[in-house]
Amino acid sequence: MRFHAEKRGIRVLGIAESFRKTSAGSTLAGIVMRRDLIIDGMVFGNVTIEGNDSTQNILSMYRSLKRNDINCIMLDGLIISMYNIIDGKELRENTNVPVIAITFKDSEGLEGTIQHHFSNDSKLKLEQYRKLGQRDKILLKTGKVLFIRSWGISSKEASTIVNCFTLQGSIPEPIRIAKLAARASMRSK
Repeated sequence: MRFHAEKRGIRVLGIAESFRKTSAGSTLAGIVMRRDLIIDGMVFGNVTIEGNDSTQNILSMYRSLKRNDINCIMLDGLIISMYNIIDGKELRENTNVPVIAITFKDSEGLEGTIQHHFSNDSKLKLEQYRKLGQRDKILLKTGKVLFIRSWGISSKEASTIVNCFTLQGSIPEPIRIAKLAARASMRSK
């Protein structure tokens, strides 16, 4: 199926997390948002702090929505829950939906930090991290800069989608609302 970033009725599933460093798990929230910024669905999930279950749990969240009108998955980063690494390529392959992962800061990378933090399991974590590939720098219509990785669409198409869903600043609305929902859910536990 050909993806059209300019489509008026596009729907994005934005996913973000909230966690406490003292907890064993992190709360994920997913917000389905239409291009006109109407919220059209919500889903919650959990992942293990320092675990390897983020990709599978996001797939479960996506499947639990039982929708065929989600055009793109937008992630608030790929390295969550103190290094539970999401595999964007696997998400794309298992959903047949393009995936965009957003980060807000440039960095030299996390290889040294991962080796230090996961001294016993660093080989697996480093392999997962290296698989993520390079990020593309994009300039938003708001004048802010983001860094993205995408699967199933070009960097230009991903930039178009991110711009469509960003009203102000640098945080796209599906991500902003998902962060709020995850935080509220975490506080209620």
